[in-house]
Amino acid sequence: MYYAYKYRLKPSNAHREELDRHRDICRQLYNHALYRFDQIPEDAGTLNQRVRSIRDEIPSLKEWWDGLSDVYSTVLQTAVMRIEQNVKGLSALKENGYGVGQLKWKPPREFRSFTYSQSGFKLDKKGGQTVLSLSKLADIPIRLHRAIPDVHKSDSSCAAHQKSLISEDDATLKQVTVKKEPTGEWFATFGVEMDREPPEPPENPENCVGIDVGILKYAHDTDGTAVGSLDLSDGRERLEREQRKLSRKQHGSNNYEKQRRRVAECHANLRRKRRDFLHKLSNYYAREYDLVAVEDLNVKGMMESPSNSRNTASAAWRTFISLLEYKCERVGTHFAAVNPRGTTKECAACGVSTEKPLWVREHSCPACGFEADRDANAAWNILSRGLENIGVGYSESTPVKTALPTGTSSVPAKRVVETGSPTLKRESQDAR
Repeated sequence: MYYAYKYRLKPSNAHREELDRHRDICRQLYNHALYRFDQIPEDAGTLNQRVRSIRDEIPSLKEWWDGLSDVYSTVLQTAVMRIEQNVKGLSALKENGYGVGQLKWKPPREFRSFTYSQSGFKLDKKGGQTVLSLSKLADIPIRLHRAIPDVHKSDSSCAAHQKSLISEDDATLKQVTVKKEPTGEWFATFGVEMDREPPEPPENPENCVGIDVGILKYAHDTDGTAVGSLDLSDGRERLEREQRKLSRKQHGSNNYEKQRRRVAECHANLRRKRRDFLHKLSNYYAREYDLVAVEDLNVKGMMESPSNSRNTASAAWRTFISLLEYKCERVGTHFAAVNPRGTTKECAACGVSTEKPLWVREHSCPACGFEADRDANAAWNILSRGLENIGVGYSESTPVKTALPTGTSSVPAKRVVETGSPTLKRESQDAR
């Protein structure tokens, strides 16, 4: 599986100018390649063949294009090959029924990154700090807050310091992408490919969990833990104030650019807080259980609904499910995404379906008399379907049949952010 490890760069002013220059050269090359691509008829070959024919023209372009030789060759090649990726993305949207147009030239603000593929980059120690050495560019200081799982990198110039950052034996470092964020910050994202064997079905079904996501309580699981939603109201209010100030600035002026950056910083602050919460919560479930079952929600369809779309977008359920899926695969935990239809209406004890409006927060079955929190009942139904998906089935030891929820421990989102575990405080109290 392919993983991305993102780190903050700490470039000097001279580094920033050089990074921007390389980025702009790649942008101009992309626009030129797109112009050439539009001239090639579709019957001249496959999409890959047409793009590769343009990529093969790069050596001849260096003869008259000043500055093109200052950029590493693989960076120029990946800039041209972006056209193939973008065309495939438009084709996928078209197949799903969306009206799409053609690719357009990239202005400076929309072309923010360039990629070193396979070679031309390495990590090293210089002057007592870790630097990312980029061929034909610079040695840029980098903040390595965690190890990069790199063992089988094809570039033999890796220093011994890079080997000390190894954390796993089945990883291959494929590329690094250098990107400038709207806030003006620079980041390096390392692409790592790992060989993972599919995990075996859990032998002990009791170490499984079903998770029902929501808005009032972000996650309600079958262990009786309800994690509260992250409070981002202060950040949203600040963002709205800064956006109002931006609307009063003259477009293109220095004050407009300063205010635009403040708005970008507000957006980045909200995004980082949300992703930090989701990373910690998903990591906890992936490491603590042998099987994690969640709903396979159609978040995009829910966003098109006129009611509560803002809270739905802020919850970022699809991001949480994606993070949970790849973290489960990385640590060897089974991940099951189940059909969400009817999980709230069905009784976890007897399976009888009961209509409940949204304002009814308690489940009370008219058939068997089972009563529980609405979200807890849904979580048990999700776990039941997850066990069915992996072929475990029902037995006397299956928790869905024998251990119905009896209580709920409410956990604020702040505890997840501070400790990375929604049950750390509860476990410490039990140990006393």
